[in-house]
Amino acid sequence: MLKVLLAGGGTAGHINPALAIASIIKDHYPDAEFLFAGTPNGMESKLIPKAGYNFAPIKISGFQRKLTPRNIIRNVKTVAYLTTAGHRAKQIITEFKPDIVIGTGGYVSGPVVLKAAQMGIKTAIHEQNAFPGMTTKMLSKKVDAVMLTVEEAMKFLDSGINYTVTGLPVRKGFSSMDRAAAKRELGIPEDEICILSTGGSLGAERVNNTVAELMEWEFKNDIPVTHIHSYGSIYKESFIEDIRARGVEYGENRRIRPNEYIHNMSVCMAAADLVISRSGANALSELEAMGRASILIPSPNVAGNHQYHNAMVLGKAGAAVVLEEKDLSGKVLIENVEKLYSDRAKLEEFSKRAASLYVSDTPDRVFEVIDNLLKK
Repeated sequence: MLKVLLAGGGTAGHINPALAIASIIKDHYPDAEFLFAGTPNGMESKLIPKAGYNFAPIKISGFQRKLTPRNIIRNVKTVAYLTTAGHRAKQIITEFKPDIVIGTGGYVSGPVVLKAAQMGIKTAIHEQNAFPGMTTKMLSKKVDAVMLTVEEAMKFLDSGINYTVTGLPVRKGFSSMDRAAAKRELGIPEDEICILSTGGSLGAERVNNTVAELMEWEFKNDIPVTHIHSYGSIYKESFIEDIRARGVEYGENRRIRPNEYIHNMSVCMAAADLVISRSGANALSELEAMGRASILIPSPNVAGNHQYHNAMVLGKAGAAVVLEEKDLSGKVLIENVEKLYSDRAKLEEFSKRAASLYVSDTPDRVFEVIDNLLKK
């Protein structure tokens, strides 16, 4: 029986590709056994068991560059975790005995994949972003295979690395439902524009603030759009307080539909005519898979400003409007939404260009890399 250990976490951007890779392998090896390694307090500790997979916790965190008193304490904990992470990684690997170990990013993938490589086990990593993170840069020199979402990422890695551009595997359900069917499922009139907005799985304050202004404009001007928004767990109380203070009426059967977390994201994105989003690689691949027009707001608070690099792949292709956070305001967001709302042909053009960027055979490419390693 094939045994696969996957390591990745911290955000949905690292977790969802791991789940997608597991599904790809399962399609070819139905009896394969999987184990996911992740941090005990991260999103993965909830999402992985919910998806039906076994979960092995390992304590690890990253260093904070801004030295505030709180971050200094966090850095001390990080040093402590580093002294035990290698031992815990070896324990997980020894007990599970995987045939292959695959990392999908986040701090947790570092010690797990590195230890597997040291133990002579076949290893691979998948980098989601156009600008690779430090973990990928370090592991790329140690693993048997590197999978990249876009060719541009190779500019930031050492030459001579065994890499394959696979695209980014998306969760099952994306690209399999048409817009009309999705709108019916959500109770949205087929001829009514649907806007989906999100600041990522944890939420984003600037995105929430400007979306609240957009929702106020939509509600008070009776704009015939259904607007679904994910505000994130961190902003559970503040976002709802904000739109209430603005006099916005909201609810499941109304046009304004705020949610802490969207569990049926594939349906909501299928229904959307326009998506307002951060620029995590996972979200962008789903936009491409669905062929959806977007307004992208890259987070400036990420390593190497990688979300900006991600967003510009779509921006340069004429598939999205890219708004940097330094230029973002409620007024600017409303102006851009109003332009696209008034120009359905432009929305459709954005959608077609987004779809043209999607690597449709990603599952085949990912499996080929993994299968080649298993056959060696």
